Amino acid sequence: MAQFNHNAHFNRFVGNNTDIYEVVHVSPASAGIPLPTGGSHINKFGHTGTDHNGTATIWDANGTTSVYPYPSSGVASITSSSGDDTGEIVEVQGLDGDYEQVVENIAVGASGSVTFSRIFRARKVSATNVGTITINQGGALAAQILPGNGQTLMAVYTIPAGKTGYLLKFHGNVNKANVEVSYMLFARPFGSAFNLKGMFSTQGGNPITYDYPIALQFEETTDIRIDMRSSSAAGAGAIFDILLVDN
Repeated sequence: MAQFNHNAHFNRFVGNNTDIYEVVHVSPASAGIPLPTGGSHINKFGHTGTDHNGTATIWDANGTTSVYPYPSSGVASITSSSGDDTGEIVEVQGLDGDYEQVVENIAVGASGSVTFSRIFRARKVSATNVGTITINQGGALAAQILPGNGQTLMAVYTIPAGKTGYLLKFHGNVNKANVEVSYMLFARPFGSAFNLKGMFSTQGGNPITYDYPIALQFEETTDIRIDMRSSSAAGAGAIFDILLVDN
């Protein structure tokens, strides 16, 4: 088994270094040590908004749109099913038209000014939401915050421009004991099609976790999402961790 060399420097991993031993440095075995220069980490977590029978992306709005729709680029507008949320601030996180990371604070009932190409997270800044908050991108559904959550739960992410992503860990869970569930990790490089990069199955309500001994590498602007397929109606959650390193 490969062992981590505490004397190695993470910046040796960046660039054209193809040494497998260096690649292992970004695996979970190296958890708890400093990130490389220009590196950051994102933890994505999602849960189906409603129990689902069949195939759906693991995100809050699966009851409305089963597979995440990836709307066209546009400004974000925010509404709520409850008037009590009007005027409250929502922080929208995603990528701009150049796929650079961007964050914008927008009031419920208003529209922003930033053109988003992707929205992969939103959270309430002021008070926890009373109603269902809907975040549209260019007029089409991009994210939802369900009542009382204060935060989106969407297992959807896109690698920002100028970054390479290394997926380190996957975890899936289900809320019913009498179903079979498969979790499907999909990735789509820019201008290409979605390909299945991993499938994990479980039954009896048991969670499943997979630590990648060598991280999966994804180039900039690659879309990543987790879908679930169940044998009967069930709710499912998914978590994945990605290390981002400057190109």
